[in-house]
Formats: sequence, C-alpha cells, structure tokens
Amino acid sequence: MRKKTFAAAALLAAATLTLTACGGGEDDGASPVTVVSEETGSDKAAIVLDKPFEKPDLVLTDTHGEKYDLRKETAGKPTLVYFGYTNCPDVCPTTMSNIAVAKKQLPEAQQDELRIVFVTTDPERDTAAALGKWLKGIDPQVVGLTGDFDTVQAGARTLGITIEAPHKDKNGKVVSTHGTQVVAFSPKTDAGYVLYTEDASVDDYTKDLPALIKGARP
Repeated sequence: MRKKTFAAAALLAAATLTLTACGGGEDDGASPVTVVSEETGSDKAAIVLDKPFEKPDLVLTDTHGEKYDLRKETAGKPTLVYFGYTNCPDVCPTTMSNIAVAKKQLPEAQQDELRIVFVTTDPERDTAAALGKWLKGIDPQVVGLTGDFDTVQAGARTLGITIEAPHKDKNGKVVSTHGTQVVAFSPKTDAGYVLYTEDASVDDYTKDLPALIKGARP
C-alpha cells in the first residue's frame, strides 16, 4: 500500500470521500480528495493529513442508553472513529474486525487506553440494544453510538465523510451508503491526523496502532 499526504485545502473543499453502499455493490466512483504527494513503494496504509481534522462535536447515545459526548469522553485518548451500520454484510464488519484483531496484539494497558468508536449511519434500525449486541461479537470495548441521523450526518461531514440516509436498493433491501474511512485522533492534540481506507488490513493496523496510541506519525 502507499502512504499518501493530502493538502488541507483539498480536504476541506472536498464534500465527499469515496462512498460505498455496503452489500449493494454500488460505488459512486468519486475519487478521494486531491493527492498532493505520494510516497510510492511504501507499505504504509496511512493517509497522513498535513492539517488534522477537528474532532466532531457529537453528543449521541451509547449502547447502554446513556448520553455520550465524543469530545469529552475521548479527550486525551488515542481514538479511532468509524461510521457504518450493523446490517452491512461486508465492509463494516470487516473493518471493525480488522481493528479488533489488531488491538488484541497490544499490551493490555494500551488496549484499555485505546478508544474505538463506531457511529451508526442507520440509527432507525441500529438502536442502542441492537448496536450493543452486534459490537459484543466484535469487541465489547468498542463504543457504539446512535442517535438522530441529521446529527450523525453533520458530524461525519466535518471529517469530509459523506453519508446518505438509508434507502432501499433495486431488490428492496435497505442499504446505507457512507464513506468508509477510519479516522485516527491523536491523544496529544485530539485532532484527526490519519485516515485509513477500507483496504487497510489487520497487519496495517497492527503495525500502526502502537504509534497512533502515542500520537506519533504511523
């Protein structure tokens, strides 16, 4: 994989990153934001931003039915944030499982320090209970958040990730179309300075998590 660095201006100007309709086989064909420089031949999966994103000001509901303030609860903690939904048959569970497997390779203290947050893009079906049940099978330490769709959509947009309201495909199946990037936030600055695409593997996360936990460049 190649390590890419994006210009802040291009990131902020971009309304969307690549969208994927999980399980629907659909892709709008949108390319990622303009690449300013690429380091070819690198085995890094990280997309390092020259100007980090501000953490979304999101207050949603966790799997225990309690209010969860993303900024407050993850302040000073290495944090990975992903927007997806539990009925996704492919990209979402694969991404979350890859992160969970890589996390288990860390020392216990670092596992406890790392915050992994899954924000549903399908809140009508992903109730707190449904989200909690799904995440329990992946990693019970993952924070699952649900709430008003417009709030979730606005929060994702601040990270350059576009999500669309769930809709029925041609077969009548409800799908959620959303950007599939994982955003890593530094414990030092609370800013999102690294992105991972859906192509990031277990090995990629395993290699990078120790650095991300320290707020270092992967």
